[in-house]
Amino acid sequence: MDHTAPELHLDLSFMTLTFNLSTVLTLLVAAIIVFLIAVISTRRLALKPTGMQNFMEWIMDFVKGIIKSNMDWKTGGRFHILGITLIMFIAVSNLLGLPMGGILYGTDLWWKSPTADPVVTMTLATMILVLTQYYGVKMQGTGGYAKTFFQPMSFMFPLKIIEEFANTLTLGLRLYGNIYAGEILLGLLGGLAGASILGFVGAIVPTMAWMGFSIFIGFIQAFIFVMLTMVYMAHKVSTDH
Repeated sequence: MDHTAPELHLDLSFMTLTFNLSTVLTLLVAAIIVFLIAVISTRRLALKPTGMQNFMEWIMDFVKGIIKSNMDWKTGGRFHILGITLIMFIAVSNLLGLPMGGILYGTDLWWKSPTADPVVTMTLATMILVLTQYYGVKMQGTGGYAKTFFQPMSFMFPLKIIEEFANTLTLGLRLYGNIYAGEILLGLLGGLAGASILGFVGAIVPTMAWMGFSIFIGFIQAFIFVMLTMVYMAHKVSTDH
C-alpha cells in the first residue's frame, strides 16, 4: 500500500488548490455511468416495463419507500429525484474501485472508489447539510425555522448547533470509513497474491469472499446515506417532527 496520489496544483497567487486526479477521474466515470444508466433505461418507455426500465422503476419505488417512511409524500415528493440521484451515484462510486482497484502508474494510485476519499464523502455530507437548511427555511420561513433551534427549551440551542455538525461528520465519515477499509483489505490481499504462487493460491478464496462482501457493503452504504439524508430532511421540513 506504499503509493502516492496523482495531484495537480493550481496556484491562484493568494492560495494553492490541490486536485487529486485519481478522485477527479473516478468521479467523472461514476457520473457518466449513472447518466448512461438513466438514459438507457428511459429512452424507450413502455407501459409494461422490461429490462433497464424495470430496474429504474424499481429504484424509483425503492427511494419512494425510503421517503414515505420518513415524511408524507406531499412534502417528501420533491426530494424523490435527489434520493434517486444520490443512491445511484453513491452505489456506483462505492463499487467502482472493486474490479480494477489498485491500478498504479509508477507510485501513483490512479484508480479507486471516489468514496474512499474523505474529501468526496464530506463534500456530499456538507451538500446535504446545506440543502436541509435551505429547505427548512423555505418551507417553514426564516422565523419559524430559527425557532426550531430553541425547542423544546432555549438552552437546547448550543446542542442543536453541535448536532448539525455531528450529523454531517457521521454522514460523511461513515461512508468513507466503510469503503476505504474495504479497499485497504483488498489491496493487502492483492499484495499477498502477487508475492508468490503460494500467496496467490491462498488469497483466492479470501479475495472472492471479501469482494462479495464489499459489493454488499457498497449497496448498504448507499442506502444508509439516502435514508439518513431523508431523516435529516424530514426533521427540517415536517412540522410533526
